[in-house]
Amino acid sequence: MYNNDNRIVITLDAGGTNFVFSAMQHGEFVVAPVSVPSNAHDLDRCLRTLTEGFAAVIAQLPEAPVAISFAFPGPADYPNGIIGGYLPNFPSFRDGVALGPYLEEQFGLPVFINNDGDLFAYGEALCGALPWANERLRAAGSAKQYRNLLGYTFGTGFGFGLVTERTRLHIGDNSCAETWCLRHKRYPELIVEEGVAVRAVKRVYAEASGDTHHTLEPRDIFDIAEGTRPGDREAARKAFEAMGEAAGDAIGAAATLLDGLVVIGGGITAARKYFMPALLRELRAETGTFGGDRFPRMQMKVYDLDDEAQFAQFARGEQRELKVYGSERTVSYDPEKRIGVMISRLGADRAISAGAYAFALNELDKKVG
Repeated sequence: MYNNDNRIVITLDAGGTNFVFSAMQHGEFVVAPVSVPSNAHDLDRCLRTLTEGFAAVIAQLPEAPVAISFAFPGPADYPNGIIGGYLPNFPSFRDGVALGPYLEEQFGLPVFINNDGDLFAYGEALCGALPWANERLRAAGSAKQYRNLLGYTFGTGFGFGLVTERTRLHIGDNSCAETWCLRHKRYPELIVEEGVAVRAVKRVYAEASGDTHHTLEPRDIFDIAEGTRPGDREAARKAFEAMGEAAGDAIGAAATLLDGLVVIGGGITAARKYFMPALLRELRAETGTFGGDRFPRMQMKVYDLDDEAQFAQFARGEQRELKVYGSERTVSYDPEKRIGVMISRLGADRAISAGAYAFALNELDKKVG
């Protein structure tokens, strides 16, 4: 989508430590990224950094951009470009900042701001996981095609985004369609993000290993699990398994309601082999009734789409012939309800940028239409 579009959109990776500015055309980056400290603690310096960074990118472009589009941490009123509330990484924004209107005044361009989880899902729906799965299904001769995608990011937090009908990004009436605040399965008085984030992996490793003063990051803990770094291998594996269990419980609640494919991105996905089994066990777990009946917690059978054997079974389904009552005619149908889980096809950063780019062009096209 938009791969042949000549319009240029300015993008930003807005981290609490650094801002990375760039620009996209034809769905590809067209300038070298400009990375500068965000100065998130000082509002005046932060806004000045934003204007200088965008201006530096614009100065490199062969033609004028049509929009600025990027992800920024919430809480926020994203459609109106207002950022404000409890932002741990941007303390100077807590009283509320009209960031979109400010940048529009500075550059005379339309500005589109969204949540990173939303843009991750949007990028994967347009040019990542969703078309990848559907193309593979067609190649396998399956008539099954998917229109809905739930996107999750595992990182500093537990991000979420939903795309329906292949191209419709669901933002919600209050810009807070989220799952990070669902209950933690093992600690229902806590939010699930306490179990699905960088801090969760570090905490569980500390508890399981007894090394409560460690300074390890998830990458280090993964290396310990692999046996390539000294440490408690069992505790390392337990840290990722606990994350998978908490994530699977939350994803199961959302997927039950929304019924679509699931894609997961973020740096922690490098530890897929350690968290995915627990995540899938949660999605495939049983529930029941007071009468003693037992059945899967989800109506849909869940497949690991990164596993070739499971993808083949996912594509095959359960084809049946059914006779039409009162005639000799038969019809074919597939009674198996099923969804799949996969790791990002693009990588989270790339998917978020692609989502920001496509979102801006789509909004501009709506206005023209």
